[in-house]
This record gives sequence, structure tokens and C-alpha cells, in this order.
Amino acid sequence: MILGASTFVEGVDNAFIFILGISFFFLIGISLVIILFLFRYNEKRNPKATPVKDSIALELTWTIIPLILVMGMFYYGYVGWIPMKRPPAEGINVTANARMWSFNFRYENGRVSDKLYVPKDTAILINLNALDVLHSFYIPAFRLKEDMVPGLANNRTWFEATKVGTYTIFCAEYCGLQHSYMLSEVVVMEPEDFWAWYDDPDAMVVEVTEDVNLALLGRQLVERNGCVACHSLDGRTLVGPTFKGRYGETITVITGGQERQIIYDEEYVRRSIYEPDYDITVGFRPGQMLSYEGEITEQEVEFITEFIKSLNE
Repeated sequence: MILGASTFVEGVDNAFIFILGISFFFLIGISLVIILFLFRYNEKRNPKATPVKDSIALELTWTIIPLILVMGMFYYGYVGWIPMKRPPAEGINVTANARMWSFNFRYENGRVSDKLYVPKDTAILINLNALDVLHSFYIPAFRLKEDMVPGLANNRTWFEATKVGTYTIFCAEYCGLQHSYMLSEVVVMEPEDFWAWYDDPDAMVVEVTEDVNLALLGRQLVERNGCVACHSLDGRTLVGPTFKGRYGETITVITGGQERQIIYDEEYVRRSIYEPDYDITVGFRPGQMLSYEGEITEQEVEFITEFIKSLNE
């Protein structure tokens, strides 16, 4: 059984173990009966089949016992499921945004992270927001899975983590070419550590000095926002054009239905982030990327540009 780290674990695991136990019991029992019947009712021993009369007792037995077992499964399933649908009135509110093929998490103070940081023993109320297609928010260690449906109001879930640690978040709904790479992490911290992280005034602003490696910051942004799911860093062609060796080149794009040539520069990078369908590189399809306006700042665009420049070296 996979490690459990939330208040949902006991209810879900009890249902799983109960159903698994019944399944094994009947698998072994039915297999033994089949083997017994192969010998007991072999054609050599019974050359002439003997008709079997009706048996009310037998029919009641094979009706009542399965009914009791199925109702037992329902009970354990219901007991494990109902807490997931009854979130507490108070907790930490987080918006989980999903797009092909990445997650990010926005907190009430405006902080955005590619990982979900939460305090232990605290209710986390999550508003699920799918920006493009159907995704599914799945944390196996928490026994939590909820579909993220584009445009669905009140698409929410919640959990309360019980153990400090780092746990994987998966997208459990096929969402396109790079679906299997759509991963993130939930980092469970002691409450005092979480609030120190949450209230850090310098976390959302980067002071640019000579000591700051802008290209490294850009790489972190590219990875955090899921850009590498569509744009390779090594020259390979994925859903979108590669970042490697492109900066400063003359490229051919389709703009407003017309083919033209432009320079791959900072303005092109900025426009591609905020208006991804404005200039479509020849050989690629429009409509594959959503705008990051409001999610990636102008300063962060500069960092990303510096990173793309560094790939020319």
C-alpha cells in the first residue's frame, strides 16, 4: 500500500482492503470449487447427467449473501467518500491552475508557485481551474483525485495533510501529447515553516543585481510554467518550436494569415507569451498555447529572454 499522508487515507484504505479481501476469498473459493467439480463430476463418474431440482434455500443463499457483501462494500466506500465532499468552513484557500502540461498554484496573498506548499494539520481548500482541456488533480499519498473541468463553477476539493514531506501530484486524465510529463509536488511543512514561506516579502520580487544569474532565473520560470513540455531545449521539435539556437535568427511566421519574416528577439518572445497566436511559426499549428498574460510578469519575460539567449552559446 502506498504511503498515506492525509485524513482521507484511513477511509479509502479500509474500503480498498475490505473489497480486496472479499475478492481474494471468492477467487480462492471459486477456484477450489471448480477444481473439485472437475473431479467429482467427471464424465467417467457421471456418464449420465443427473437433473438438479429447484432449491429455494440455495437461491436465497446466493442472493442474500452477495447483497450483504455488496452493502458492506457500499458502507465502507461511503464512509471513505463522504468526508471528501464536506470541506470545513475555514482553511487556506489556494487556486490550482492546470494547462497543457503543467500546474501552478496561486495563494490568497498573490503568490504563485509551481509546487503546492501547505502546512501540516491544516485544511487546504482548493479551487480547481482548468485553463484549456479536461485535467485531473491526483495526489495518491492523500487518496485524493478530482477532475478539473474547464468552465465548471464550484470545481473544488480539499484535504488536510498529516505528515511532513514531499508528495507527487499527477494529472490523471489524458490531456494530450505530453500528458505523462504533467507532474508537480505538494510540499507539506510544519506550520511555522509554511507561514515563514508564505509571508516572505521578497519571494515575489527579484532585485536585479550583478550577482543575479538572469538566465538561471529564466530557466526556472520556463520549467515552472511548463514551457519545456512543448518547447525543447536541445533542438528537438515538439508541439512548438525549440528554444535552442533561435534567438537573433530570422524566422518565418504566419501573421493574420500572411507569411512574413521577423527577427526572433525580445519583442517576439514577449508577444509569444502574451499573444501566442499572433505570430505562428511556419510548420506549427495555432491554438496550441494559452496566453500567460497576468501570470508571467514583464520582469519575468526579461528573464526568460535571457535564458533563451543563453541557449545560443
